[in-house]
Amino acid sequence: MAHTVENTNDFTRDWVSSSRFLFYVKLACIVAFLVGGSFKLWQHRYKGKPKVQVNESSLYEPKYK
Repeated sequence: MAHTVENTNDFTRDWVSSSRFLFYVKLACIVAFLVGGSFKLWQHRYKGKPKVQVNESSLYEPKYK
């Protein structure tokens, strides 16, 4: 005969604790995703208006030679 010991701390048996644990895992993943995405957006943000060479013929008031 095989003797088994009932595990009261089993993850699959306690529905309330497991659902609470999975909720906090999902919440932590969402927060980590938002923080990581925000950091990447901040890292690659627009850093200002660059000085660009524009042909004089393509200005709003063009200058021709």
